[in-house]
Amino acid sequence: MPKNTKVTQQEHSNEPVTESVADLLSLEHPMDYKSSQMSMGLSPGSTLPGKSLLPEQDLEDGRPAWNNKLEYILAQVGFSVGLGNVWRFPYLCQKNGGGAYLVPYFILLLLIGIPLFFLELAVGQRIRRGSIGVWNYVYPRLGGIGVSSLMVCGFVGLYYNVIIGWSIFYFFQSFQYPLPWAECPITRNGSQAIVEPECEKSSATTYFWYRETLNITSTIDDTGGLNWKMTLSLLVAWILVCLAVIKGIQSSGKVMYFSSLFPYVVLFCFLVRGLLLKGAVDGIAHMFTPKLEKMLEPQVWREAATQVFFALGLGFGGVIAFSSYNKRDNNCHFDAALVSIINFVTSILATLVVFAVLGFKANVMNEKCVVENAEKILGYLNSGVLSRELIPPHINFSHLSAQDYSEMYGVIQTVKEDNFAQLGLDPCALEDELNKVFNLMTVFVLPFWSVMFFFMLINLGLGSMIGTMTGITTPILDAFKVRKEILCVVCCVIAFLLGLLFVQRSGNYFVTMFDDYSAGLPLTVVVILENISVAWIYGTKRFMQDLEDMLGFRPYAFYFYMWKYVSPAILVVLIAATVIEMAISPAGYNAWVEAEGSERFHSYPPWALAMAYALIVVAMLPLPIIFIVRHFNLISDGSNKLSVSYRKGMMKDISNLEEQDEQRFILNKNPSEAPSPMPPHRAYLGPGGTQEMTNTNYGTSTKTGYQNIGSPESEL
Repeated sequence: MPKNTKVTQQEHSNEPVTESVADLLSLEHPMDYKSSQMSMGLSPGSTLPGKSLLPEQDLEDGRPAWNNKLEYILAQVGFSVGLGNVWRFPYLCQKNGGGAYLVPYFILLLLIGIPLFFLELAVGQRIRRGSIGVWNYVYPRLGGIGVSSLMVCGFVGLYYNVIIGWSIFYFFQSFQYPLPWAECPITRNGSQAIVEPECEKSSATTYFWYRETLNITSTIDDTGGLNWKMTLSLLVAWILVCLAVIKGIQSSGKVMYFSSLFPYVVLFCFLVRGLLLKGAVDGIAHMFTPKLEKMLEPQVWREAATQVFFALGLGFGGVIAFSSYNKRDNNCHFDAALVSIINFVTSILATLVVFAVLGFKANVMNEKCVVENAEKILGYLNSGVLSRELIPPHINFSHLSAQDYSEMYGVIQTVKEDNFAQLGLDPCALEDELNKVFNLMTVFVLPFWSVMFFFMLINLGLGSMIGTMTGITTPILDAFKVRKEILCVVCCVIAFLLGLLFVQRSGNYFVTMFDDYSAGLPLTVVVILENISVAWIYGTKRFMQDLEDMLGFRPYAFYFYMWKYVSPAILVVLIAATVIEMAISPAGYNAWVEAEGSERFHSYPPWALAMAYALIVVAMLPLPIIFIVRHFNLISDGSNKLSVSYRKGMMKDISNLEEQDEQRFILNKNPSEAPSPMPPHRAYLGPGGTQEMTNTNYGTSTKTGYQNIGSPESEL
């Protein structure tokens, strides 16, 4: 407050002050957040005399709100359920032994996923601001959390939309039969037909990806110029995103009705089709069979923790932004549990589809292996290398089953132990085929299924991009008075121009770089600082009391201990594991070698390595900078700034008191003695409910009477 105000003069003088409450409040600087039931000490359902259940400033501040609860839930589901659920989760599950990965994932979902998701929903709904405004409010010196979150959102959005562009390209390529990646292209040399050598050395799907889609160069140093097909696809992707978010949640909420629900229709169709395939049961049984030896590997737990972390969209700011448009009495605890469960079930559903198809393909490949090796055995029998006495009498080579072959293989291996390796026979074990990583695109032989699949990927990606863009635009709209439409168009145009880096012929290498470095470590640091700022700086007991006032019930003590101890500890271990992994693993990328038709690992050149580490530094740089400048008071911390709507609401609430007895309110009593229009704040008894909590103010010592009786600063 300015030093020459009459309120300041009153602190040093006994002379009467005659200015009105409206004049007094008009001298305050605008603040970033609004009063709430929690910060004012209101319990749910309690209101000022003559006021509605929703605080008046919420009704008049012009902040957008969800049309209904379903729109909001679909938006959160659309943001959290993305390409990682249907692509990366099944891959990690298959890579790490099926059930051996599901168990750690579910445990970590309970320990860090749901608690931290609930925390972000709660702070967004309680403070009603984007990521920057929220963390400026909770602890101004850690206001860099919101800026770093916005930076990470920007980095991820740049390359994530490129993936949507790839899906758009494949979607349009699917409207032809046969599919262009079903067979290797044939070149003619006169009258002779020759299979494309690069495709023959790899596969039809791999060739189409690297040569027809990306037209990729052999190194990251060779940019190769722009790939016009991918450039147009990226442009279409950004137009779709811009149209979806241009009106804020009014437009994105409507889009979510389709983009969030359609993928489940497709997944269900794929699941039914997959279960009808021969051998699907073998794949699903493999998925749910845990391998205890794999569960003991630290790598499995690290990858499960990382997947939980990114699957729910923690730290991106989208969760906070979406929840900031809710009413303050919304049951965000229920929302956190519901969205987390839907996210997990979606991952399981997609994995069931993949493992059902995997079981089918494994059986096909196993039968092929049996036929090829049976022919070898027949050749050895006819040439006298093997005696016919080795073949069990019930085996019929014309109808040879995998079980019969396995029995015959075991007998030959036992008898011919010394020179068995020279026979070149394969065991043809189904388990070996199930453990092989396969390309899901190889199963799309009909255009209909291909169109449905890539249309589903577009919708999943679009839902996640809407949340990412909301995480970027909401903090900016909170801080600056700009039109949503102009801001969205400007952001999309800038993002498209920067995204041209990823649609060069070498662009895939930069996508890999950004995926490895721009989000992983910075986002983990952002989330642990979010946890610490709420649980240790603001105070877990105070936050639990805020939740009780907001929700009308006390959250389980489980959350208290998760936020206070367990989640920070797990996040510290995850950060340490990530740093160690980066230190011991060579920094590089898998380059496509055209002559060999395969990938080969290349180390990053010095300039690319510097660029990779610069992504980490740039994303995390706002954290120390903002902490230092606010610690030394080089800039305002923003903690004493209320929004104009908050001031309006305060002035309207006080105007009745002014009309009744303004002189008594200002002159006859000290501000702390003035009767508060709010009900008394209940003491929180901690997780055990036995020890009363005492509030500790973290704000400055010179506050007005309003700040002392219930403004948001008094809670800090």
